[in-house]
Amino acid sequence: MSLVVAVDFGSTFTKAVAVDIGSGELVARAEHRTTIDTDVMDGWNACRIALEDVDRGVKKAEVLACSSAGGGLRIGVVGNEELVTAEAGKRVALSSGGRVVAVVNGGLTATSQKELRKDRPDVVLLLGGTDGGNSAVLLKAAETLAKYKWRKPVVVAGNIEAQAEIAARLTDAAVPHVLADNVVPEIGVFAPDSARAAIREMFLAHVIGGKNLSRDPSFTSLIRAATPDVVLRGVEVLAGLHGDVAVVDIGGATTDVHSVIELDPEDANLGREVVATHPVTRTVEGDLGMRWSAVPVVAAGVEAGLIPDVAEVRVAAERRHEDPSFLPQDQQEASYDETLASVAATVALRRHAGRQRIVFGPGGRVIERSGKDLREVDLLVGSGGVLRHNPPEVATRILGSIGTNAQEEGWLVPERAEVCVDADYVLAAVGLLADDEPKAAEGLAAHIHGTGTRGH
Repeated sequence: MSLVVAVDFGSTFTKAVAVDIGSGELVARAEHRTTIDTDVMDGWNACRIALEDVDRGVKKAEVLACSSAGGGLRIGVVGNEELVTAEAGKRVALSSGGRVVAVVNGGLTATSQKELRKDRPDVVLLLGGTDGGNSAVLLKAAETLAKYKWRKPVVVAGNIEAQAEIAARLTDAAVPHVLADNVVPEIGVFAPDSARAAIREMFLAHVIGGKNLSRDPSFTSLIRAATPDVVLRGVEVLAGLHGDVAVVDIGGATTDVHSVIELDPEDANLGREVVATHPVTRTVEGDLGMRWSAVPVVAAGVEAGLIPDVAEVRVAAERRHEDPSFLPQDQQEASYDETLASVAATVALRRHAGRQRIVFGPGGRVIERSGKDLREVDLLVGSGGVLRHNPPEVATRILGSIGTNAQEEGWLVPERAEVCVDADYVLAAVGLLADDEPKAAEGLAAHIHGTGTRGH
């Protein structure tokens, strides 16, 4: 049996799985606290020893890794105006596995570049103008980066006709950069793949080593991408097996949603999106989490009418915010966790998906739709400790709550999806294996299976 090992250097825990390349069988798994305080390789070495105790073949296995340690990938977006280029930039950044820490609209000035520096982005995504359109704002932004000696990597993904001039200016100023295809080549078109690949390139070349996570030079050679980027690739593999798929990952600080669906071209005339919907999407809700972000979860739940404004729930949320390591010790505290998780999952999926409403205009009664329609999703996968470390019926209730009042209020969230949990935390490993070992990736993805429940 030939093995490959997939490792995720997470912000809190480092997870590793040993997989049979031929079948995709999960041979062994291990996890250890991410040793950010010493050297992240210490945590991996502890996992490696545990894996070798199960199968000695791990010692000779190839190791593939992803990372969100040290704060993950921080991206700043610089675009022309919010409705088109800046919005497209945020979507690209999120699908690339990054966290958007700054968005600058209307180009870049001396003042706004100073503010951008304060947000400490690892990568700047520079875009603006359709192909053949006005490139003045894009060129001015490049001039500003060059003038003020920007030293973080820049991905240029705007008007293709201006890129040669931009590259020359950035090169003369020694600004590290890479060129990508225009994210918005024309209004109503969204083309993120080239920019997504360029961000990954910059992440590997400049960001991983720059975070000083390890003194071991082998660390940088192990990393293939940012963890959320890899997870989204894993969701693509799942979609190839099951059809349309959505994944909601409920964490301590954020709730991430990934979706891969086949878009219906007949739906295009129902929406008013200036940046087209894309089949592969990821969103991050920084105010929805089980611990650090527990207090705003309660506020979001009350506002959405999902939970009553009860003082005890607010107190429970504050307790979790103040002590992120808090673990429930009785049924009452466990019920508070379930409430927080249900709200986080429901609100995050609503924000990720779209909404359908009836509006009245000059032509009479019209259905207007915004966002991404997830109603026909075949498989809804839950991830996160609150789902993995509780009995299956808890996860079923949490994920089942996503449909609460959805049809009445027009939310385009999954309606009849099969529900399951990534109990072995293999989605990141599936994404790491997807390109080099597709058979193993598909076999491993089979470990993510439904609970038998369907519908909301």
